[in-house]
Amino acid sequence: MRLFTGVIAILFLGLTLLPVGAMVWQTFASGTIASHFDELFLSAQAWKLLRHTILLATLVTLLTTLVGVPLGILMGKTDLPLRPLFVFLFLVPLLLPPYIVAVAWNDLLIMAGFGSGTLSGLGGSLFVLFCVYLSVPTLMTILFLRTVPPSLEEAGRLCAPWPSVLRYVTLPMILPGILLSAMIVFLLSLGELSVPIYLHYEVYAVESFTQFTAFYRFDTATATALPLILVALVMTMAENRFLKKRTATFRHFAGSDTFLRISLGFKRYPLFLAAAFLASVVTILPMTALALEAGDFHHLAEAFLASHDALLRSLLYAAAGATLLTFFGFLLGYTLLKRPFRCAGALDPVAIFLFTLPGTVVAIAMIFFWNRPFAQIVYATPLIVLLGYLAKYSALTGRISLARLSMIPASMEEAAQMAGADWSQRLRHILLPLTADAIAGAWVVAYLFILRDVDLTILLYPPGEDTLPVRIFTMMANGSPELVASLCLIMATVTLLPAAAAWGVFVRKRRRK
Repeated sequence: MRLFTGVIAILFLGLTLLPVGAMVWQTFASGTIASHFDELFLSAQAWKLLRHTILLATLVTLLTTLVGVPLGILMGKTDLPLRPLFVFLFLVPLLLPPYIVAVAWNDLLIMAGFGSGTLSGLGGSLFVLFCVYLSVPTLMTILFLRTVPPSLEEAGRLCAPWPSVLRYVTLPMILPGILLSAMIVFLLSLGELSVPIYLHYEVYAVESFTQFTAFYRFDTATATALPLILVALVMTMAENRFLKKRTATFRHFAGSDTFLRISLGFKRYPLFLAAAFLASVVTILPMTALALEAGDFHHLAEAFLASHDALLRSLLYAAAGATLLTFFGFLLGYTLLKRPFRCAGALDPVAIFLFTLPGTVVAIAMIFFWNRPFAQIVYATPLIVLLGYLAKYSALTGRISLARLSMIPASMEEAAQMAGADWSQRLRHILLPLTADAIAGAWVVAYLFILRDVDLTILLYPPGEDTLPVRIFTMMANGSPELVASLCLIMATVTLLPAAAAWGVFVRKRRRK
């Protein structure tokens, strides 16, 4: 077991962290920092980009947290009707490429008589990213509410009403989860590329992307990425120091029979209307606008004929990448839990660091590392795209696996070991059956994140091997509004149908429990 997990750890670090490290080393060793220091860090344009980037990420984080945490309590702690439906509606924008929400709202505003540039700039970018990332603090709040021991809330209810219990018992207990969700939103907003490009808002991620794609100034692009790498490193260190112990594993997870719910009484009706209004703003209205802009079946058929090859590649990339991520994620989670060798604990900060990096930075690092004559089997094939996904999203499947594995009593594996079962037998007959639900969930999460990916894929795909999100993104500038809306609608359909099916299965299983 130690040898196998050690080989997997070395393979993971070599395929994911090594390209980023090599890019940073080359940037400093070649003197790029010195030659571009004034241009990148002392010019007015550099400070403008930094100010725009931090301002947008901060505002999105504050707004989503202020709305998402109360929304998560409403959806996860009360008896509000149709809670599963509302949660899925709030989740929809996160499952789509972010620019689709921007396109949909732009179409809606044009239909309403506003100008095409109404959504441009900071305000539009903030609104779109709020819709996209609102579900992150909402879902994290719902999840961590389950980790609060019901006995503590029951004791609080003996002497105080629910608002006081939430304030002094529940919220302090789930604060690490709230902070983790805020960090995730901040970093996702920090590295977002497609929405600022579409809405003409200058940020650092766009500058690095432009330097690489428009001018092919590789040294400038890598130097421009360094501030984003530094922010990701600081965030990773903070998460590892202050949040990891409270968020990576679940020692308690309340079941449906013990979980305490708040009875809303007559308040459920105005709160239901408020939730319905917010769901309409976030999901229903923009999706309706896409359907109206797409028009009749003729436009949808034309869009499908123009994109069926890209759609097929998107599905194949997502399935292959999700399988690869699930395999590595499970083994990473097991290695982090059991610590079979001395440096095993370093794998989690590495995975988190790579996840916090913008997709453009990961892609540039992959291109730098694999663009060699001897590595064309990787660089010139979809393998480089899959390796980019492995680097970017392994933290998701790793943390899901770690959380589920931590809920299995160690005595079960120890008893099997004492009975003579080797590690492979314990894996097949104990660990895999008990974590099958988490493995399936990790695969679905990885599949959906890969299916929506734009920032990484747009730089890594081989010539003629683009995915549907990339094709839509490249056609937005020159394609007709009807064609772009139809393509966005097709993308939404192929993403949301399996997501809705998986969500329905999850809800039914929770109800049976």
